[in-house]
Amino acid sequence: MTDTDTVKGLIRRESRYPSAVTIHRLETLLTEKGVKIFARIDFSGDARVAGLTLRPELMLIFGNPKAGTPLMVERPTVGIDLPLKVLAWEDAAGQSWMAFNDPGYIIERHGLTESLAKNLAAVIPLMEQACNT
Repeated sequence: MTDTDTVKGLIRRESRYPSAVTIHRLETLLTEKGVKIFARIDFSGDARVAGLTLRPELMLIFGNPKAGTPLMVERPTVGIDLPLKVLAWEDAAGQSWMAFNDPGYIIERHGLTESLAKNLAAVIPLMEQACNT
């Protein structure tokens, strides 16, 4: 797979910032909105510790129990896709990218009520802001 491929259910955005900065900006925005940060994973840092090389790649795992719990009440299997995750990486040309699950795909995948999509989509403007402003 290349960075230009599309993956069903995945939204990808170009970022004007390096991947670490993009993740930091998103973490700051989410924290300001009261969203819980569960983990920050530095895949490239972990690779380096293992003696391997990987271009910058990080993941932020976050969520809001008030938004996620109603989804899990309706369909417990949605817990496999929650909390939400964002992946940021840099391609071979040094361009930074961000990817996350499409809320509509999660709704469809688990057969959830369409009205619950807003619970997942509320953070998308923050993710896009982290890439572009």
